[in-house]
Amino acid sequence: MTEFSRRVEDVSISGIREVFEAAGEEAINLGLGQPDFPTPEHARRAAIDAIESGAVDGYTSNKGTRELREAISEKYDRDYSLAVDPEDVIATSGGSEALHLAIEAHVDPGQEVLFPDPGFVSYDALTRIAGGTPNPLELREDLTLDPETVEAAITDDTVAFVVNSPANPTGAVQSEEDMREFARIADANDVLCISDEVYEHIVFEGKHRSPMEFAETDNVVVVSACSKSYSMTGWRLGWIAGSNRRIERMLRVHQYAQACASAPAQYAAEAALSGPQDPVEEMVAAFEERRDLVLDGLADMGLETPTPQGAFYAMPEVPEGWVEEVVDRGVVVVPGEAFGENGAGYARLSYATGTEELEEALGIMREATRAVR
Repeated sequence: MTEFSRRVEDVSISGIREVFEAAGEEAINLGLGQPDFPTPEHARRAAIDAIESGAVDGYTSNKGTRELREAISEKYDRDYSLAVDPEDVIATSGGSEALHLAIEAHVDPGQEVLFPDPGFVSYDALTRIAGGTPNPLELREDLTLDPETVEAAITDDTVAFVVNSPANPTGAVQSEEDMREFARIADANDVLCISDEVYEHIVFEGKHRSPMEFAETDNVVVVSACSKSYSMTGWRLGWIAGSNRRIERMLRVHQYAQACASAPAQYAAEAALSGPQDPVEEMVAAFEERRDLVLDGLADMGLETPTPQGAFYAMPEVPEGWVEEVVDRGVVVVPGEAFGENGAGYARLSYATGTEELEEALGIMREATRAVR
């Protein structure tokens, strides 16, 4: 008799955490996936006011406060002209729980989930925890997911595929044409498209589009959060939106796993979504400047890097031993294989840190590049 479930034994600790521990506390951290900006003041103030008034002393509705879900509904109308009923939204403990709900509610043991590789580490792990079979898909040269690759990989066992744009770890942004195709594929093959849109507002050229805009059935659910766009990673507030029948099933998982999202975070999120968006615009402009700084520095080292169109990551192709050399010299970067087999030969750099530190880190990386060549 085994001491632990096979589902847990098949899931390993994130390779990202292993790199953090190896580098030490004094290292320059270009591995962390969180903005270095403060949470907008009006969001923090809303949480403080809710705490002081006693509004957060009890549970909220399982789905979250009506006011927050209305703010999310208004956001989809404002950003995408999408009619999302507040009843068709669940407030979750970050985007991570939202992903868990989507997979747990739709995947039976042995059923298959397709996702990008390299891709966010949770897609593989959450599929395994649900008893499903992960099927990672290789990306195009520009590190976007090709709809043709998705459709060709669908079998009778496939129940869902994940789209992530803007993407972690690549910073890639899918085109409107791609998003239309993903919606069509979900409809035509009667499989679920899980659209991970946690970085939706951090786009440098053009505009993020959602497959939910183009779907003709309810075969698209959207995962998002305040974590990245509003610099609220520690608040742990995300959501999932979909059809009423899908939300009802996901609520069955949520009510036992979580009951409800943190009440203070819900008040902060409502204010973040409904209030001034200037802090988001200022943050995105700063990220774009940092991106250009990083790309110029990597190019000077002779490292080829697909230009990230969003999020705050760059993923250069690096020589063998480069990651280890950089980490040994005191800069945290994450090896590409931490995000899947197809990430081998790449490294992920986060530029969600100050310009001064980025410049120092680029200098160290330049020395490391010379050392391994």
